[in-house]
Amino acid sequence: MAVPERFSNLPEYAFPRLRRLLTGVSPPAGVAPVIMTIGEPRHPMPDFVAPTLAATAGELAKYPPNEGTPELLAAIAAWLRTRHAMDVDSGQITVLNGTREGLFNAALALCPEAKNGAPPNVLIPNPFYQVYAVAAAAVGARPVFVPATADTGHLPDFAGLDPAVLDATALCYLCSPANPQGAVADRAYLETLIALADRHDFLIFADECYSEIWRDAPPPGALAVARAMGLPDRVMMFNSLSKRSNLPGLRSGFAAATADHIARFRVLRSYAGAPLPLPLQRVAEMAWADEAHVTASRALYQAKYAIADRILENVPGYLPPAGGFFLWLPVDDGEAATLRLWQTAGVQVLPGAYLSRAVEGRNPGQGYVRVALVGPAAETEDALTRIRDVLYEEG
Repeated sequence: MAVPERFSNLPEYAFPRLRRLLTGVSPPAGVAPVIMTIGEPRHPMPDFVAPTLAATAGELAKYPPNEGTPELLAAIAAWLRTRHAMDVDSGQITVLNGTREGLFNAALALCPEAKNGAPPNVLIPNPFYQVYAVAAAAVGARPVFVPATADTGHLPDFAGLDPAVLDATALCYLCSPANPQGAVADRAYLETLIALADRHDFLIFADECYSEIWRDAPPPGALAVARAMGLPDRVMMFNSLSKRSNLPGLRSGFAAATADHIARFRVLRSYAGAPLPLPLQRVAEMAWADEAHVTASRALYQAKYAIADRILENVPGYLPPAGGFFLWLPVDDGEAATLRLWQTAGVQVLPGAYLSRAVEGRNPGQGYVRVALVGPAAETEDALTRIRDVLYEEG
């Protein structure tokens, strides 16, 4: 039987690829291993999670509303009003089963089959969160991988693309704070991108799931900037409780956009989306309404930024992240550095090339490893010291 070819050139996903790289390699005896590969927050969950789940468990007997309960939609709208000074009604928000589902399904719902008589372009930062490329493949679009390197401030230079490429573009993905580099798109950057989207008629998918983890100031939101410019139809924003509230297993996120974009998205999700069970929606409602646990968690990350800065400040090319919880560390070769760290120091990191695509023979992640600062401060300090001693001070 014939099978679709559109996914045939997708590389192996990062974590199975990492397991294969490390097969047969063991950390040194007597050294406690530290895993810093996956962006799974390990800070405490909010205190209200377990009691709320217990109190609402009976609602598992009901079908949940696909777009979200009125109470949850109202809590998200209130958060958007407080955080981004946006007045958004319930028709401009839809609840998601995590942002990954939303970033994928929104492309199915909103990307046209053609633009100017040909399959459209989808602009993707390089390196990037891998669902962006899979979404482009699913809609039959042409992915355009745009380098986000030290030369561009670790943000993609969309404005530097050929106007013909932009004219053929239907969607553009942007992650700020960026995974993996931790770069933040400031207001000027967002204004330039939104104006570009309006000039060339494309839609921006703003992945902001790291927006509440920052060093000095809260990153601006793309939808808020677009609304201030009078161009709200150029942005759909995505956020979740995974990083903000240390609840990755809750699988609770949302998308916000114009009522028209959300209505079209909801039609698709009414057939293909997985609604969030009601007890989880009740927890999410409380989480969006509470900032105390977010502030406490952010302080823990800011303390780990300081640890990283102190230990790695003399590493050539070290980039203190402006947001998020990853370090993007320069090395000669990401795979070789990953193997060496695991075998000699018992620290597991992720090769940067696994998060990037080679374009014209060059992979912008090849000379990096990604390090997740998700563990306790003492563990983080120990692991970063091992990384420094093995990769940057030996020999």
